[in-house]
Amino acid sequence: MKRKRVSYAKYGYLFSIPFVVTFLICTLYPIIFTGVIGFTNLKGSTMAFSDAKFLPSLGQGLWDNFSETLTAPTFHTALINTIKMWVVNFIPQISLALILSAWFTNNHKKIKAQGFFKVVFYLPNIITAATIGILFANLFAYPKGPINDILIQLGFIDNPYNFAVSASASQNNVSFMQFWTWYGNTMIVLIAGILGINPEMYEAAEIDGASGNQQFFYITIPNLKTMLLYTLVTSLIGGMQMFDIPRVFQNGQPQNATLTASLYIYTQAFSGSYQYNKAAAASLVMFVIISILSAVVFIVLKDKDEAKLHKIIKQQEREYKKKVKLAKQQLLKEGR
Repeated sequence: MKRKRVSYAKYGYLFSIPFVVTFLICTLYPIIFTGVIGFTNLKGSTMAFSDAKFLPSLGQGLWDNFSETLTAPTFHTALINTIKMWVVNFIPQISLALILSAWFTNNHKKIKAQGFFKVVFYLPNIITAATIGILFANLFAYPKGPINDILIQLGFIDNPYNFAVSASASQNNVSFMQFWTWYGNTMIVLIAGILGINPEMYEAAEIDGASGNQQFFYITIPNLKTMLLYTLVTSLIGGMQMFDIPRVFQNGQPQNATLTASLYIYTQAFSGSYQYNKAAAASLVMFVIISILSAVVFIVLKDKDEAKLHKIIKQQEREYKKKVKLAKQQLLKEGR
């Protein structure tokens, strides 16, 4: 008796429906809607979307909102601040995460209470960004605040220092908050990557007399390329969207020193004249910038040897299929 085979493929499609519906409603639709707004004159708190008109119908250029955004000095400042604060926080973040992940995965050191330290290092990532912004705003409060009190007690300063009026100090504080929030998450990702490396490679290196540093730079780092690429791209995307901490900490001040691109978009849309069209245009500009930067990073840091091997395999598959096809044609000609 022939048994009826059960197909489980349909259940996969059923389980994917909630994600697809959520993505279409909460992600794809807002992106398309934002794109449409960028080409209209929609602004003001009382103007309905149905009353908005496309710019060409008003005698303006279709790309006017985008050109005004790209030439706005405030947008330039916000974009430079965003890139600067991301770079300043990412370099120490990835460096410390690499060191900690190497320590925690080193079988010779065998650090005690690893689980406790991992939880402590990861803990800042659990705290909401708004809470971190409020926390550090109170730590650096003027004239009475814990940081000022500590600096005075240690003799570094004689009088309380107002961090809120210093552009460089404010930027560094935001960068440090971003670093403190995310280095634990980066560490966990890298630890997972290191644990995925074949331990026989380390055993062979030890037999050959390789030191711990040599193993780290010649085994760990090369085999972590994919995880490092993932970390860099996701950090870049998150850094370009930096909003919560600068907004709560000092709301872009002083002198727009902590103004980020996302905060600029928020200000355009929900402050003053409510220029939704300019905010939408700036959002699409940032989308393009993030996409280009991510693509550049991916191309520069991708594993060229793996890509070359993949290309060779594909070429061999094409040649094999071509030979099979020619063999079938030959058999047909011979009447077999």
